Amino acid sequence: MRRLPFSHRLVEGESIENPTILSITDTELDLNELLGRITLPMTGAACVFTGMVRGITTRTDPHETVYLEYEAYQPMAEMKMRQVADEIRSRWPEIQGIVIVQRVGRLDPGTPTVLIACSAAHRDTGVFEAARYGIDRLKEIVPVWKKEISPSDQQWIEGHYTPGRQD
Repeated sequence: MRRLPFSHRLVEGESIENPTILSITDTELDLNELLGRITLPMTGAACVFTGMVRGITTRTDPHETVYLEYEAYQPMAEMKMRQVADEIRSRWPEIQGIVIVQRVGRLDPGTPTVLIACSAAHRDTGVFEAARYGIDRLKEIVPVWKKEISPSDQQWIEGHYTPGRQD
């Protein structure tokens, strides 16, 4: 897996006033570093979602997870992440910065797997909704695959969304 450093990459057509960070990486996620890169002088709010590996699942089908393995088709995944960021900016034009980072590789319980963050001047500009939309949309359309390894078996986890023409 090629390592992608968190060097600042602007999405085409955007400026330093609206930073967008999109990445598939096998390196540890640094919340403070990533949040700092979307915090501007006029930022007054940021909403961050971090998904983590659960060691024990109690909902639906209770079970133990020893670790997860994530894989992604990087070129397409980053293209779809860009689509998610564009959709966020279209729905919530006051969003200043966006981070969408997905980890791949073997991840143990308690390890952050994904980070979605949005920043804005104020908390009432849709920053909460934008971050929630970002993680939901990532799960729907970004080609990332998860294999769950339990004490007794392993299985690929299927999503529940069928992409449509717009996806």
